[in-house]
Amino acid sequence: MTAIVDAQPRILLFDIDGTLLTADGAGRRALSMAIRDVCGRSDAVEGIDFRGMTDALIIEHALRAGPGTTDDYNIQEIYSSYLRYLKRELAKSQSVRTLPGVVSVLNDLRRQRNLLAVGLGTGNIEEAAYMKLGRAGLKEYFTFGGFGSDHHTRSELLRIGAARGAKHLGFALADCAVIVIGDTYHDVDAALAIGAQCIGVGTSGKTPSELRLRGATHAFENLEDPKVMEALRGPT
Repeated sequence: MTAIVDAQPRILLFDIDGTLLTADGAGRRALSMAIRDVCGRSDAVEGIDFRGMTDALIIEHALRAGPGTTDDYNIQEIYSSYLRYLKRELAKSQSVRTLPGVVSVLNDLRRQRNLLAVGLGTGNIEEAAYMKLGRAGLKEYFTFGGFGSDHHTRSELLRIGAARGAKHLGFALADCAVIVIGDTYHDVDAALAIGAQCIGVGTSGKTPSELRLRGATHAFENLEDPKVMEALRGPT
């Protein structure tokens, strides 16, 4: 692949589910069981599209469908139960896997040493994010990010992740180019909301054309496309 020539500090924020890996529905199963345990509802997440959602918003949508309000439940208790079930579900699943091109791109980025911070921008709470990455063999590539445990809206957690990336590089965030890599409209919308570029991947139902029409700067079928690394150069 073509080497990246650094002209500006860059912060790359990767979504996890549907962008880096597929967890074979482990998160949905674990969250469903956690809400059942805490709230007594076994059907709480039925009909909710998890793609692009933060864990906090998924729980909020699930609880709204039941009696009472979200204030009637201990969200931290739900998270604790969720993490216990997620660990079990990930361990027993034989279908957790990285998506095409992911390892190659991450290894290529690892060789780009100058003015580059590679992190996460994910709706997963932090512990769940690293659980999934660990199960897929990707944990070593990421040391910072913005998570669903930082904020319930995707744009704000991306802003937090970008600030952490800037601190890692030793630059002001305003001096950095931020590029979000994701597979849903939520990723595109959130990237645009914080003034970042977005690279879309058509790995979860939205086509590259649809992602570009939504506002993605670039979009590809998956991260195997040879033009991905060129796109990751960002603004120069």
